[in-house]
Amino acid sequence: MGFATDAIHVGQEPDPSTGSIIPPVHMTSTYVQEALGKNKGYDYARTAHPNRRALERCIARLEGGLTSYVFTSGMAGTDAVFRLLRPGDHVIVSEAVYGGVVRLTTQLLVHFGLQFSFVNTACIENVEKAIQSSTKMLYVETPTNPTMIVTDLDAAGALAKKHNLTLVVDNTFLSPYLQSPIRHGAHIVVHSMTKYLNGHSDCTGGAVVLTRQEDADRIYFLQRSAGSGLAPMDCWLVARGVKTLAVRMEQHCKNGMDVARFLASHPKVKRVNYPGLESHPQHLVAKKQQRGFGAMISFELGSLEAARRLLDNVKLCSLAESLGGVETLISHPATMTHASVPPEMRQKAGITDGLVRLSVGIEDVEDLLADLDKALGKV
Repeated sequence: MGFATDAIHVGQEPDPSTGSIIPPVHMTSTYVQEALGKNKGYDYARTAHPNRRALERCIARLEGGLTSYVFTSGMAGTDAVFRLLRPGDHVIVSEAVYGGVVRLTTQLLVHFGLQFSFVNTACIENVEKAIQSSTKMLYVETPTNPTMIVTDLDAAGALAKKHNLTLVVDNTFLSPYLQSPIRHGAHIVVHSMTKYLNGHSDCTGGAVVLTRQEDADRIYFLQRSAGSGLAPMDCWLVARGVKTLAVRMEQHCKNGMDVARFLASHPKVKRVNYPGLESHPQHLVAKKQQRGFGAMISFELGSLEAARRLLDNVKLCSLAESLGGVETLISHPATMTHASVPPEMRQKAGITDGLVRLSVGIEDVEDLLADLDKALGKV
């Protein structure tokens, strides 16, 4: 079946007991057992429930994985992935990764004996130089948040195979509709389902997609033991959002390109980071491995004051954390999503005080351009 067909039907089968075309929400904490050791596949909602299993089947199909597990947030899923490692293991991470991953790794997981190196993964030669005898995992975010640096996944997959590393790819910014990391050698794919998979800014969630049974068994053990599985209503909301993922991403891409071109031509904007522009240093890589360029853009205004003036004057673009919803969201990474990242690390990764991140929604693009143009006039 095609992508849109799978997104609508896998895990979304009509309810067999009533014929309801929309699966019900199973709002229960426990399940009655027919006898000792005999149940209908469920015993307690922390370990599994019908809405979670249905969504996990759908996400695994869309990413082309063996199986998937869904969590209370993207960070909960990412934390579970890093817990596949053991004290003394070393991980190479994309340099401009989401600030929450930096916080998790450098302020929490290091105290459990894990080691992390942050490298510009767009340069595979630098990644290979960073490999140590204890390196076990390569964690890639592509495009990176918020600098939009693209990693060549074929090259990363080949490097991981050569050095026997587990390749993990955060596919949040593009969704499985625009990028399929497993086809390029990824062993694990992670998502913040809060973003494009849900698409409506009304719940949080994370997903971990696995290609190897031993990883899947351990991730399920972690999910069940830590109680980090996604609740029924949130699973239902994400599943509903996934149904329209294909059509939403098409419109996101169209609007994203129009907004990027507008910003690139505006005299107040010093630089635009968007892989769809030919000026982007990894444009050809993105064109090769992505089915579209998405709707995440960052752009440089030169100073914190310039960024503040823009953000104070937008009306249609909402100043808020998060991304990937149908509405356009705008943010200031240095003081919002990446505020917990040390200043020197932000500067090295290109996250300046004048950098603004834009998650372009699916509104009428003319209205978005007018809003941005008016706000830039105040800069």
